[in-house]
Amino acid sequence: MVMLFELSVPLAVPYLDKPPGPLHFCRDWVCPNRPCIIRNALQHWPALQKWSLPYLRATAGSAEVSVAVTPDGYADAVRGDRFVMPAELRLPLSCVLDVLEGRAQHPGVLYVQKQCSNLLTELPQLLPDLEPHVPWASEALGKMPDAVNFWLGEAAAVTSLHKDHYENLYCVVSGEKHFLLHPPSDRPFIPYELYTPATYQLTEEGSFKMVDEEAMEKVPWIPLDPLAPDLAQYPSYSQAQALHCTVQTGEMLYLPALWFHHVQQSHGCVAVNFWYDMEYDLKYSYFQLLDSLTKASGLH
Repeated sequence: MVMLFELSVPLAVPYLDKPPGPLHFCRDWVCPNRPCIIRNALQHWPALQKWSLPYLRATAGSAEVSVAVTPDGYADAVRGDRFVMPAELRLPLSCVLDVLEGRAQHPGVLYVQKQCSNLLTELPQLLPDLEPHVPWASEALGKMPDAVNFWLGEAAAVTSLHKDHYENLYCVVSGEKHFLLHPPSDRPFIPYELYTPATYQLTEEGSFKMVDEEAMEKVPWIPLDPLAPDLAQYPSYSQAQALHCTVQTGEMLYLPALWFHHVQQSHGCVAVNFWYDMEYDLKYSYFQLLDSLTKASGLH
């Protein structure tokens, strides 16, 4: 497994000084399933100069958006013996901006993170400020994005360690995002357990309670916090090799499908990501085999 890591995974996420051409992107990054940070890929977006919090207020402040609200900033995460999803509120974007700018308070931690093309469906006023897709990526992947998502939140909002079945182009328009990454080959060292799903509910008094989702099946999720791993409980995680990177304003992270990622951000960070459905090819089959062998061996 160490040899596999050395062959396929860099010790640091490499930088490209300009966007790759479609062939280069496919050959050097998508096919080998390797992440990279691309500079100067968003320079032509008006959003890069425009998207301050006051501009968002003036342009889309009255738009109603889906907001994930949690007591501690962790949405879709393990808490005790539950997999807990956030309370979801519909709020004017201006209310979120009020909290970010210190003009108002709101119970819990707010995060605009609805991952169903919320930029297109909830904030169409902002669409003239950026491209609807990433042309060189769309050409390389032979498809248009499945979703274009808008992200805005407090520094306390954290995305727990997980993976997605999407090729992800994550663009930071303002602020910075901090990613902790694991390649798919680290799967044997990353624990999964089954949890009863629950959802936070915000009470009228401004406190949170967990409510079980009794109609849902148990959810497999990663209980480990990679920033402070409990190696006594999960000793095999010590064999995993995390990559850390910070994506800054104007930079784009190519996060390959099936890579595990944990995400933090600066306060008021504004980002957009493009999700392209992955090809269910040999890489996917390899990961499924690795996952099955891990489960059969009793590792996790």
